[in-house]
Amino acid sequence: MDFFDVLAMVGGLALFLYGMETMGKGLSQISGGKLERILEKLTSNPVKAVLLGAGVTAVIQSSSATTVMVVGFVNSGIMKLTQAVGIIMGANIGTTITSWILSLSGIESSNFFLKLLKPSSFSPVLAAAGVFLLMFSGRDKRKDMGTILVGFAILMTGMESMSSAVKPLAEVPEFTSILTMFSNPLLGMLCGAALTAVIQSSSASVGILQALCATGAVSFGAAVPIIMGQNIGTCVTALLSGIGAHKNAKRTALVHLYFNLIGTAIFLTVFYGLNSFLKFDFMRDTINAAGIAAVHSVFNVTAAAILLPFSGLLVKLAYATIPESGSAKHMKNEDARELNLLDARFLDTPGYAVEQCRLASVKMAKISRDACIRSAGLLTDYQEKTAEEVKQMEALVDQYEDELGSYLVKLGSRDLSEKDSHLVNMILHCIGDFERISDHAVNITETAEELYRKKQGFSRQAEEELEIFTAALTEILCVSVDVFEKAEPERAAHIEPLEETIDGLSRKLRKRHVDRLRSGECTIELGFALSDLITNYERISDHCSNVAIALLQAGEEEPEAHGYTARLRQKEEASFQDEYRKYREKYRLP
Repeated sequence: MDFFDVLAMVGGLALFLYGMETMGKGLSQISGGKLERILEKLTSNPVKAVLLGAGVTAVIQSSSATTVMVVGFVNSGIMKLTQAVGIIMGANIGTTITSWILSLSGIESSNFFLKLLKPSSFSPVLAAAGVFLLMFSGRDKRKDMGTILVGFAILMTGMESMSSAVKPLAEVPEFTSILTMFSNPLLGMLCGAALTAVIQSSSASVGILQALCATGAVSFGAAVPIIMGQNIGTCVTALLSGIGAHKNAKRTALVHLYFNLIGTAIFLTVFYGLNSFLKFDFMRDTINAAGIAAVHSVFNVTAAAILLPFSGLLVKLAYATIPESGSAKHMKNEDARELNLLDARFLDTPGYAVEQCRLASVKMAKISRDACIRSAGLLTDYQEKTAEEVKQMEALVDQYEDELGSYLVKLGSRDLSEKDSHLVNMILHCIGDFERISDHAVNITETAEELYRKKQGFSRQAEEELEIFTAALTEILCVSVDVFEKAEPERAAHIEPLEETIDGLSRKLRKRHVDRLRSGECTIELGFALSDLITNYERISDHCSNVAIALLQAGEEEPEAHGYTARLRQKEEASFQDEYRKYREKYRLP
């Protein structure tokens, strides 16, 4: 093997790893977070969890990605540790699909149809189709499909290049002696674990082993312990992702490690125990790529079948390693639980992370809405406890805005689909409005508190007018949050006429207040309080209008909201006027 063969091998390895990364990225993009949501919801049954874990991993071609995602689920409270065990076992099974695909490179036949199955035959076609989709398709899904095809073609080209480059090693005695050394189970296992830990992909390390089979110098005896070690080495990714996480997330990573360690111990003990009595003749035989795929699959399926009934013991072992602290603090406020959804691990699957942001932002919107409705209720029935709750809700909304804003900025730097990118921008626009709505709720609460403390009250006529004003405000808040949650732009268009109605009410209330001041029916001090309330109500409705416009503008280049609103009214003038008349009649002052 000369210098140029080494260069070819290194280049082939680089292409192989890049192809695997590209293909996995495309598969993750095309799933759009749907596979992760399936995992999240359908894990109550252990057998179903194993099948789901295997299926998702087979699709996204990465057991490490699945396991890290599960660590994130457990860390954010979406999933219990007991539910995660089955998915982890299934992920180990699903990752063996890659080795079977790679084994196609070992097909040797003169038959035309069998030759078509060789990667060297179909990879160029896939590459051409993928490049065509990437260059000439305007739709995200087709571009993602193109990325998958190009990634797969690059992966297979790298595999072929590695296999061709290492073939001359069969003539190098030193190389053969090294592989013979790996026939020692412990050394082979350590070698496989170290290689996988470095590249953080059992699929890639198994692929490298399959490429080495082209030398004809890799025996079953050398391959088996290396494959066992590769399954242990892949746990490093999950263990690293558990750093800085909650205790249950760390336990999830440990369950992954213990599953592979115990499974390897059982498999090697039984396998080599039987070999000591039966003397397996195939141990010295040369193994091919399909044989490695078979060993990889048999080990993971067997380990899952043996250990699934004892999944509870794996959980207990993880708890024994990381015991529960008596002083452990849990988040008391149930409303803050959605903030746990913004786990940094989800950033590696942007489609799912966007969905988590949407759920958290919807919760934020509902807290802001409820704070406003409660604050308005304090004007007629002041309760100290309710006033304190409104202030706590505003503080929680501030926390949502801080964490969501930071998370969305990080997410925006990832490779998002066009749809997800628009959704991220829309949420970023809206969370500022929801935060300001909660601020106005506190302002209303403080006005109510001041009136209660001074034992002052509005005139009967002012109270009736304020009650109508509050009803209109409650409706615009509820509709705005509802259309934001359901992402219904067609309903968002109905918010603007209601906002215009509220603007009209605020003008009438101010005018009537001035009339009462002149007639002596109202004091100046009460007038200041009413003016503050009208201003806060009006600004809340303005923020609701901003939310509606953000929904209507999603995916459009429209920097100026007021210009957009004017054009919207112009475009649907008749519809707008009908809606406006309806609301004006509904909220007519006495």
